[in-house]
Amino acid sequence: ARAPARAAARPAVRAAAPPRAAAPLPEIAPGVPDAAAVASRALVRPLDPLATPTRGLAGRHVAVWASHGLYYDLSRGSWEWQRAPLFTTIEDILPAAFVLPYLAPMLERAGAVVLTPRERDTQTDEAVVDADAAPATRGLTEESGTWRAGGRGYGHRSVVRDQQNPFASGTDRLAETALVPTAQTTWTPTLRAAGEYAVTVAYTSAPDRATDARYAVTHAGGTSHFAVNQTMGGGTWVRLGTFRFAPGRARVTLTNESATPGRTVSADAVRFGGGMGSVERGGATSGRPRWLEAGRYYTQFAGFPPEVVAPEDDRDDYKDDYKGRGEWVNGLLGAPAGPTGHAEMPGLRVPVDVALALHTDAGLTADSTVFGTLAIYHTRGMDGATTFPDGRPRTISRDLAARVQDQIVTDLRALYDPLWTRRDLRNRNYSEAARPNVPTVLIELLAHQNLTDMRFALDPRFRFDASRAIYKGIGRFLAGQSRTAFVVQPLAVRHLSALFDAAGHVVVRWQPEADPVEPSAAPDRYIVQTRLGEGGWDGGRLVDVPEATLAAPAPGEVLSVRVVAVNAGGESAPSEVLAVGRAGDGRPPVLVVAGFDRVAAPEIFQTAGASGIRGDAGVPDGVELSFIGSQTDLDPASIYVDDDRPGHGASRLDAVGRPVAGNTHDFVAVHGRALLAAGRSFVSASDEAVEEGTVDLGLYPAVDLLLGEERTTPAPGWRPVRGPDFEALPAAMRARLAAYLASGGRLLLSGAHWATDVAAAPGGTAFLRDILGVRRLSGDGATAGGLSDGTVEGALLAPGARVAFNTVRGPDLYAVEAADAIEPAGQGVLGLRYAHTGAGAGVIRHGRVVSLGFPIEALLSETDRVAVVAAALSALGE
Repeated sequence: ARAPARAAARPAVRAAAPPRAAAPLPEIAPGVPDAAAVASRALVRPLDPLATPTRGLAGRHVAVWASHGLYYDLSRGSWEWQRAPLFTTIEDILPAAFVLPYLAPMLERAGAVVLTPRERDTQTDEAVVDADAAPATRGLTEESGTWRAGGRGYGHRSVVRDQQNPFASGTDRLAETALVPTAQTTWTPTLRAAGEYAVTVAYTSAPDRATDARYAVTHAGGTSHFAVNQTMGGGTWVRLGTFRFAPGRARVTLTNESATPGRTVSADAVRFGGGMGSVERGGATSGRPRWLEAGRYYTQFAGFPPEVVAPEDDRDDYKDDYKGRGEWVNGLLGAPAGPTGHAEMPGLRVPVDVALALHTDAGLTADSTVFGTLAIYHTRGMDGATTFPDGRPRTISRDLAARVQDQIVTDLRALYDPLWTRRDLRNRNYSEAARPNVPTVLIELLAHQNLTDMRFALDPRFRFDASRAIYKGIGRFLAGQSRTAFVVQPLAVRHLSALFDAAGHVVVRWQPEADPVEPSAAPDRYIVQTRLGEGGWDGGRLVDVPEATLAAPAPGEVLSVRVVAVNAGGESAPSEVLAVGRAGDGRPPVLVVAGFDRVAAPEIFQTAGASGIRGDAGVPDGVELSFIGSQTDLDPASIYVDDDRPGHGASRLDAVGRPVAGNTHDFVAVHGRALLAAGRSFVSASDEAVEEGTVDLGLYPAVDLLLGEERTTPAPGWRPVRGPDFEALPAAMRARLAAYLASGGRLLLSGAHWATDVAAAPGGTAFLRDILGVRRLSGDGATAGGLSDGTVEGALLAPGARVAFNTVRGPDLYAVEAADAIEPAGQGVLGLRYAHTGAGAGVIRHGRVVSLGFPIEALLSETDRVAVVAAALSALGE
């Protein structure tokens, strides 16, 4: 349960100077939102979008946060977690695995500005570029044109101590706006490594600021432009987005250009990355990534006043945290909706429309059913008022709670469990539900203490669908309040291919994905994005049909492509990534087939005397954020005593804050680079396109089928609505491959589990023997990654050569915990062994098929990948 709300004590920390009052911001009128009203209302908006959601969440501001976080316990004198470690995760982190990769991006792709009281960027490196403290920051600020001294602004501090506000210890610079830019400030960071970094900017606000301050972010994929409404949001970090940067090729530029000359723009600091916690408590910082910390520390670092940061007057960080999240919303809003007891505080004037707190709950069921979803709201303010400061009744928070809970339960019953439990719709005086002066709901999605619920919570498919339900509930609530239409953004497209045409151009084709529970989610346009080499993604091009023709890359260069579906509600997540490359020798290309789609929860077992998480670690979708360590208490009868002795499900905390890499859906380019190094051009297609026959294998002399950790995976739960997903080689694919090989084709097949999966399918053993020349020995042929030469007859590596694949869970490359052991059958000969067991790792069939029991993309080095691919091509006569 959440601690109930209490009245705030007056804080002792000194606040930054508030901005001056300004005219009210326009509301979104009924009907289709007016573009000008949306633009003037939005805190941040892109200036070069290819599509704008007219029936989504454009111009809306959504405050959302993921439960608790690490806090400083004054009584213990140490940094502590607020909840117990259970089933390999902890509630302080688990909701972030919904909010950060899924919910927040969904809301943004619908056009909303998303605001969070906890650090959102998991990038632990950080470069703050600030002219006030240039020697202490990582980067350079350059100024040209006419700027003048402003007022109090951000002043960088590597450590933020008690009663310090970083946004009250520096200064900003001002320039008068003009139709044609005459003044410019550029921030150039010193980044330690290439990677993904969030960009957040600081400035000061005033009524005469530009509503369209022009920022340009130069990143690895090009330059993205944004307009920031500087009449609001000054005195904190304002997020522009996340971008891929390479060291020495990153910068942010602000000019004085504006559609309204004669106003002012403010230039202060720019931050790249999320960084490590910098707020000192008890004489030390947490030593953890900032995104793991409670909101109490991020809001101080982000410049919020003590009425927000320390409602308990710095006497109890635990209470400050759960009370401060709601007061942070009020700090964003400002007068007359300021923090409790300080309603007239000007605040940041950000027109927050709605707030949502996402939690998981403690609770058990005795019959292996789902504990389910609870929604909490409150119809009275902290002063007992039944209306919000803007005059609306607080009962509309009940409408929000009902809408979101109903959408969650409806979708999860349709997609996962027809008996998903709908818990209370509860009107209760909880801080996170009662304090915000906007419609607010606290969602307890499921019980982290109940193993049945955790079957769902740890599954990436469920996380996506649950987050999508929350996004839809928020969207439908806001549309109902403003009497506007709401359209759900599409799902990602599938069945992709990227092939050369007769003229040498790249033709990309795909198919939209129907949403089984949302007819409105159909796309009507598409954005095709490209990437050269290992750079970043460009802004893309908009097309009306599921096909696009692109210029071919230069010889030796890899061109990657992905597709985003678009409709009036917004954009889908990007599709999987395909790629093409030309070797320049004129030979026909190799077709790379992307067959690694699987994302999955870790293996859960249940016996009479033991249950929990053990065995296969699953496959994260991109990166797993919530894993904290292995489960130690497997006894279902073990009871909760306290957070240090939580009973059944108790888990180690030795992996906290170390993201675990999974399926990036971006391995074609990895194979492609190895093929180019071996002198072969390549094109690519998804496995669905091959299975359905839209891509003809017979046009290609050789096929490289990458299967990664693909294998049949049941949907989560005891009563799944849908069948298993991710069969490695379905019957249709086996038939296509058999026909292709019979007509003279050549096949390179790699992956960790495909042989085990095929052997379990009807007719699978015969396919392995007769078509591939393989017999499957075991599914755990290797738990270490070393490979060595096989037999003299079929060796794929030179005698004594050693290569290795990754078996260690880490942030950069997915781990192969176990790989299939295979041996020759029929016309097959052994080509590779696992070095530590001697079991077969690679089989060659008559120069027509090379089968590998491990994934090529999981090999530890580019040199190893090139060596194995070149050897396989040689064995195939290619």
